[in-house]
Amino acid sequence: MASIFTKIVNGEIPSYKIAEDEDYYAFLDIFPLAKGHTLVIPKEEVDYLFDLDDETLEGLTVFSKRVAKAIDKSIECKRVGVVVLGLEVPHAHIHLIPLNTEADACFSNPKLKLTQEEFEAIAEKIRSAFE
Repeated sequence: MASIFTKIVNGEIPSYKIAEDEDYYAFLDIFPLAKGHTLVIPKEEVDYLFDLDDETLEGLTVFSKRVAKAIDKSIECKRVGVVVLGLEVPHAHIHLIPLNTEADACFSNPKLKLTQEEFEAIAEKIRSAFE
C-alpha cells in the first residue's frame, strides 16, 4: 500500500507544495513546529532514509539544501534545522524546520494550528524564494 507521501506525490492527497523536480518533492508539514516547517522526500517510496541508494540520498540532500535556502530567505529565523526521524511515515523524509532556539526542533512541542490561508501564504513565500 502506498504511503501518505506517495499519495501526495501522485496528487491523490493535496499538499502545500514548495518545490518539485523529477525525483524529489518538498511540501509544508501540516502539523508544523514552526511556520515554514517543510518535508522533503524522494518520489521513490523507500521506508528508511539509509536504505536509499547513494545517488538518491545525495540528490535528496542537495535538493533539501536548495529548499532550506529558500526557507531561510523567506521565513524569519536564525537557522533552518534538519531533522530525520523516520518513524511516523514509512517513506524516507527530511524535516526542515526554521529555528531560533534548539528547543524549536523538539517534536514534543505543541504543533502550530494554521489556517489554509496561512499555509498557502507561507508556501507561496517559500516557493518564490526557491531557485
